[in-house]
Amino acid sequence: MRIIVSGGAGFIGSHTCVALLQAGHEVVIADNFSNSHPDVLTALKKISGKEFLFHQIDVTDQSAVNALFLETKPDGVIHFAGFKAVGESVAQPLRYYQNNLLSTIVLAKSCLAYGVNQFVFSSSATVYGANPPPLREDMTLLPTTNPYGQTKVISERILMDVAAANPNFGVSLLRYFNPVGAHHSGLIGENPNGIPNNLMPNITRTVAGRLPILRVFGNNYDTPDGTCIRDYIHVMDLAEGHLAALNHLTPGTHIYNLGRGEGSSVFQLIHAFEEATGKQVAYRMEARRPGDLSVSYADVSKAKQELDWTAKRDLIDMCRDAWRYEENSHS
Repeated sequence: MRIIVSGGAGFIGSHTCVALLQAGHEVVIADNFSNSHPDVLTALKKISGKEFLFHQIDVTDQSAVNALFLETKPDGVIHFAGFKAVGESVAQPLRYYQNNLLSTIVLAKSCLAYGVNQFVFSSSATVYGANPPPLREDMTLLPTTNPYGQTKVISERILMDVAAANPNFGVSLLRYFNPVGAHHSGLIGENPNGIPNNLMPNITRTVAGRLPILRVFGNNYDTPDGTCIRDYIHVMDLAEGHLAALNHLTPGTHIYNLGRGEGSSVFQLIHAFEEATGKQVAYRMEARRPGDLSVSYADVSKAKQELDWTAKRDLIDMCRDAWRYEENSHS
C-alpha cells in the first residue's frame, strides 16, 4: 500500500516509516520540520535501503493536502503531525487547538474527497485523564489535565464521527503510553527542538553533558520509591504497532492501547540506563509538576488479541538504543 505519513520526519513517525518500508509499503512523508530535522530523511534511506516520497507541507493547509492526495494517490494515512508539549499547550492553548484539530480535519476531508478509507491516528494515554490503571480502551474518558490531551480527545471524536457517517471508512485510534529509545542503528531517535519535555532525552543529554543535571519532579508520590510510574515502550515496538493496526484495519472505529502493560518508576528508568550504559546519571529532586499522575500503565490485551501485537523490547533495550543515538548524533 502507499501510505501518507504526516509528521513522518518526527520521532515516532520516522521509526514507523522504517517499519512500513521494511514491510514493503510505499511511503509518502508530509512534514514541515516544525519539530523535526531534514537529516532524518537521509537516515531513513540509509536504514531502509529504499526510496520514498517527501513533501514539505503544513498539513493544516487544505489546498496543499488535496494536491498531495491528487498527486500521490494514497491507500491510507497515518497521522502523527501535531504539537505535543504539555506545558506549552497550557501556555498556548489556541495554537495547540488550531494546529492539532485542523490537521486532523484537513486530512480526514482529503480522505473522503479522494476515496481513502484507511486512517491510523496517533493518540495518547492522556485521553484517559485520572482513570485508575490499568487503563482499558472501554473506560469512560475523564477530563484531561491540559489542552494537548484535549486535542487528542477531540480528534478521536472527530474521526469516530467520520467513521460513523461513512460506512467504508476505517480508523484506528492508537493510544500511546511513553515512547522511548531509538532505532538500533543509532541513526534516528528522539531529538526535539529546544529543552526536551520527555524523560529519556533529558537523561541522555544530561549524561552527554548537554544539560547540566536531570530534574526529577516529585519523590513523594504513593509509589514504592516515591517517583511517578509510567508505561515505557520502545519506539520500534510502537512503530510495529502502527504496522499491525494498518494491516488489520477494517471499516469502523478501532481503539488500541500501545504500551508494555507494566509500569516503571522514574528511578527505575534511571537505574536501567545506568545498568545499560555504565554511565552515572546526575539528578536533582524538584517539586511535583502540576497535573502529573502518580501511576499510569496500560491494559494491552486488546492489541494482543486483535492485532497479534505485543511489545518485545525491555527497559535495557530502550536505554541502550537511546544512548547509542545520543552518542552517534553528537559524537
